Amino acid sequence: MKETKAEIRKRVLKLRDELGPKEREKGAVLLTERILGHQWFYGSREILCFASFGSEIDTSGIWQEALRLGKAVYMPRVVETPSLVMEFYRIRSESELRPGYRGIQEPVESAPRYEYHAEKMSRTLMLMPGAAFDRQKNRLGYGKGFYDRYLAEKEALCLRTIGVGFSCQMVEEIPRTPKDIRPYQVICV
Repeated sequence: MKETKAEIRKRVLKLRDELGPKEREKGAVLLTERILGHQWFYGSREILCFASFGSEIDTSGIWQEALRLGKAVYMPRVVETPSLVMEFYRIRSESELRPGYRGIQEPVESAPRYEYHAEKMSRTLMLMPGAAFDRQKNRLGYGKGFYDRYLAEKEALCLRTIGVGFSCQMVEEIPRTPKDIRPYQVICV
């Protein structure tokens, strides 16, 4: 019998939580090297990233280097617009991040919001967190559908997405629904 999304999420997040400091550091270094050497990063003017939370793989080396190189870096912030939705806002330094939704570091309220324009997507890269990924590039998030809803009508951006995580987050198969949006690539180290 196949695992449900909830069962996979619980099992994989437990494995991720159990990673030791050396495994976490090694994973962050390997991911940073892979992303900084990726043609999409090199050719991008805008990076949509995330501030790692809890046991997520550390992305700080990626977005800090993007800032150093003069790229526009945007981070997600959950906002209430009768319901909870995720939008991306620009940061220029780590000091512009504050604890927000569930304690996750988010851009300050006054930050400029990311504006999607299909014609500029060849110069944009989005890194996506997740609980688990599979070889078919399916992504299992944390259960709120923030990334799926955000990307639902942004087809050109979907072609420039990379799901990132630790190797323990790769599973055989993730059940998929029509609303689930796959990252274009997955890099788990």
